[in-house]
Amino acid sequence: MQAIRETIMEQLDLLERQEQIRILYACESGSRAWGFPSKDSDYDVRFLYVRKPDWYLSLFEKRDVIERPISDRLDISGWDLRKALNLYRKSNPPLLEWLISPIRYAERYGIAEQLREISPLTFSPKSSMYHYLHMARGNYRDYLQGERVRIKKYFYVLRPILACEWIERYGEMPPMEFDVLVERLLPKEGPLWGVVQQLLARKKAGDELDYEPRLNPINDYLEERIQHLESSAAESRASEWKADERLDSMFRSTLREVWN
Repeated sequence: MQAIRETIMEQLDLLERQEQIRILYACESGSRAWGFPSKDSDYDVRFLYVRKPDWYLSLFEKRDVIERPISDRLDISGWDLRKALNLYRKSNPPLLEWLISPIRYAERYGIAEQLREISPLTFSPKSSMYHYLHMARGNYRDYLQGERVRIKKYFYVLRPILACEWIERYGEMPPMEFDVLVERLLPKEGPLWGVVQQLLARKKAGDELDYEPRLNPINDYLEERIQHLESSAAESRASEWKADERLDSMFRSTLREVWN
């Protein structure tokens, strides 16, 4: 892990020089952060960056995303701070997940911690539940129908469903780690718990999880919870606290902190 971390840091430093930016925060966002990577899983590195103040003083819209082609299992991309803050206003779940990732590669300035501090005030259960439900429904429809299914896709439906369950129960952003969601939310009685634990053990062991017979206890659970959570999402609350002025101030103070 140390070798790949050093490679990631080298790539981030190279990006700073090539793009004339400063990276504020960088983390892992995919299956490694969720806690169930395969042996050949990519490293999904996501970062927030800021450009020099003059870049923002323009009449014209400019590209506010930096992406690099996947190479040597490194998938690296990032968002400009202004883009990120506008998405934060909308309680954007991918961004909120980045901020609480258990695997962090860089946190060089204060903005990430400031966003974590105000997250309970700006978090929108409604928009977050709809985000996770959309993800779950799509994967369930595309991969888990019929007698034989893409069995590894169970994780890509279970995780967003459990995220919705967490939001419904606690009214806050769910943790990224799949183990935590399972431990806190899945009933331990009945066949579901054992089937999920066996599947998780196989995934962590690096088994090839391709087309196999469907796992009925999981399918039954998912169908029931999707129907329930659709009703719950419609009744959940949106964010009530408007943070526009606070975020504006944070944007300006970050520019000063980075470039002074």
